[in-house]
Amino acid sequence: MSLSHSRQAIPERKGGKALKTKLFSLLIVLLALSLSVSVFAAPFDPETFVYVGGAGGPQTLDPASSYDTASGEVIHQIYDNLFEYVDGELDNIGPMLATEVPTVANGLMSEDGRTIRVPIRQGVKFHSGATLTAEDVRYSFLRGMLADPAGGPMWMFFEPLLGVQTMRSVIEMAGGSGDFAAIDEVDPTILRKAYDLVAATIEVDGNDIVFHLVEPYPPFINILAKGGSWSAIICKDWMVANGDWDGNPDTWAKWYDLAIEDMTLYDHANGTGPFKLETWDKSGAQVLFSRFDEYWQGPASLKSVVIKNIPELATRQLMLRVGDADAIYVGQEDLPQVRSMPDVTVIDGLPQVTNTVLFYSFTIPVEGNEDLVGSGKLDGNGIPSDFFADVNVRKAFNYSFDYEAFLQEVALGAGVTPVGPIPQSLPYVNTEQEYYSNNPAKAAEYFKKAFDGELWEKGFEVGIVYNTGNNTRKTALEILEYNVESINPKFKVNVIGLEWATVLDKLRSASLPVFVMGWVMDFPDTHNFAVPFMHSTGTFAGYCGQGLIDLAKVEFDGLVEAGIKATDPVEREKIYFELQKRYVDLAVGMPFMEATTHRVMRDWVKGFIYSPAYSAQYDYYTIFKEQK
Repeated sequence: MSLSHSRQAIPERKGGKALKTKLFSLLIVLLALSLSVSVFAAPFDPETFVYVGGAGGPQTLDPASSYDTASGEVIHQIYDNLFEYVDGELDNIGPMLATEVPTVANGLMSEDGRTIRVPIRQGVKFHSGATLTAEDVRYSFLRGMLADPAGGPMWMFFEPLLGVQTMRSVIEMAGGSGDFAAIDEVDPTILRKAYDLVAATIEVDGNDIVFHLVEPYPPFINILAKGGSWSAIICKDWMVANGDWDGNPDTWAKWYDLAIEDMTLYDHANGTGPFKLETWDKSGAQVLFSRFDEYWQGPASLKSVVIKNIPELATRQLMLRVGDADAIYVGQEDLPQVRSMPDVTVIDGLPQVTNTVLFYSFTIPVEGNEDLVGSGKLDGNGIPSDFFADVNVRKAFNYSFDYEAFLQEVALGAGVTPVGPIPQSLPYVNTEQEYYSNNPAKAAEYFKKAFDGELWEKGFEVGIVYNTGNNTRKTALEILEYNVESINPKFKVNVIGLEWATVLDKLRSASLPVFVMGWVMDFPDTHNFAVPFMHSTGTFAGYCGQGLIDLAKVEFDGLVEAGIKATDPVEREKIYFELQKRYVDLAVGMPFMEATTHRVMRDWVKGFIYSPAYSAQYDYYTIFKEQK
C-alpha cells in the first residue's frame, strides 16, 4: 500500500513538448466538462427539480431493508406512513394514512399503553391503481418483520411488539434454536409457531389496525411516523403479483433474510406517496421520479424530480451555478466556495440529532482483505484479525485524534464534540462525562501496553476507510493518520476512499478494520442510540465483528433493555449514565462530532421544510420553484 515514487520530469522550454501537453490536457478537461454539464445557463424549468449529491446512490428501494440516507431519500418520496411529523417538527405528530393519532384521551390507546388502535384512511390510491386497505397496512409490517434483512431496521418493531431484536429470537421463543445457518434447517412446526407469535401482534379489525405491544413503549408512534423508511406502507396484492410473500403462514421463510438484490422491492416501487419511481440507473447513481397526480393530498407542484450523485464537488458547483442543478450537496468545509455564488441560498445551522463515529472492527477477516489488513499479522506490515479487540489499541487511537482542531478547522464550528455515543440534545446524557482529548503521551502509553509491548516494537499498517465524496470524513481520517504516525515511525495508517456501495458491502461482512459512519436518529429517544451503538444485535455490532457482539452481551445488553422499560425518569437517567460511562471506558468507538447541517440551493427553490426526522435531504412534495 506504499506509494510508488518516480523521477520528476524536467520541463522543456516555452513552446516545447511539455507546454503543448499541458494545453492539450486542459482542452481535454474543458471538453469533459462541456459534455457532462452545460456551459451556458440552463433554461428555467419550474416543473423539474434536480438534486445532486456526492455520497453515492441508494442501496435498495425496499423499506424493510433500507437503513441508509441515500435509500431513504428515494423511499421518502414514493411512500407514505401512518403518521407524519407536521411541518417537520419532532414534537408535533399528525395523521397521514391514519385518520387520528392514538392517545389514551381519544380511546385509541389503552391505559397501559400496550394496545394501540389506528383507523385507516379511506380512498387512498397506490401508484398501481389499487385502493389502500387495512390488510395492506398489516401486510407491510408482517412482511418486514418476517423477512428481517440482516442489518436492517426491523428491530424497531420486534422490540416493542415482542420484546426481542430479531426474527432469530422469535424462532427461539417458538422453541427453536437461533443458531441456525440457514432457515431451511429449522423445523417447519417451529417456523409456524414463530409466524403465529409475529402475526398476533398486529390485527385487522374492520378498517382499523390494532397493535399489541409486549410492554409500554413511548416512542412507538414516532417509529410509525414518516421520517425513516421502515414504516412505509406497501400494497399486498401488488407484492404477491410480483412474486413476494403471499401471506401464507407456512411459506414466509422463503423470503427470510434474502440478499437485498433478491428482494422484490430492491429496484421496484409501488407506494401511495406524491411521486412514482420512473427509473433507477444504478451505474450512474441516478433516480427519476414523476408526479403521482392521484395523490390523496393533491398533486405536487413539481412534475418530475431527478436525484443524481456526482462525487466531484467542482462539477456539482458548476451545475448549481448554471442552473443544471436546483440543489447540491456541499460539505461544511466547502461552504465558503458557494456562499459568494449569485442566486444561491445557503441555509445554515439546521439542527440534527446525530453522531459521527470512528468504529473499530473487533474481528477482521484477513483472507481477501489484504488491501486493508496487509499481511494479516503483527509484523509491521499489517494487522492481525483481533487487532482492535485489544482495548489498549482503541484507547490509543482515541487519544490520537485532535477533536478541537477538527471541529474548528474542518467542521468550521458546525457542531460540538461528543461525550459519548448518545447526542447531548437528547435526555439522559451526562454532559459532565470525562471524554478523550488529543494527548500524544497518553496515546503512546496505551500503544506500548497493546499486545504486551509487541505492537510498539514491531509496528503495524492498517487501512481506514471513508466513503468517497465526503471530504469532511476524509480530512478527519487524515488528522488521525498524521497523529498516529507521529507517535511511532513504525506505525502506518492508509486513508482509503471507497464508493458507498462498496463500503456497505464490506460492512455487511464486517471486513472494514476502521471506518467512519454517522448515525442520524430513527426516532427522537435516547434508546434509539443505545441500541445501534451498544446492543449486541444493534447495527454496528454486526459491522464490527463477533468480538464486539460478545462484549456487548456482557457489558451493554441488560442495561439497554432495562433503559427502555424504565418508567421512572430518575432510574432511566441512572441506566443511561452507566451505559455512556462503559462505552467511553471501553473505547468501543470514537465519537468525534455531533453536527449541525445545512442546505445549498438556488434561490428560486421555495417551500423547503427541514426536519431532523427525515431520512431524506428534501421532501419534494412541499417544494416549488419560482423566479424573482
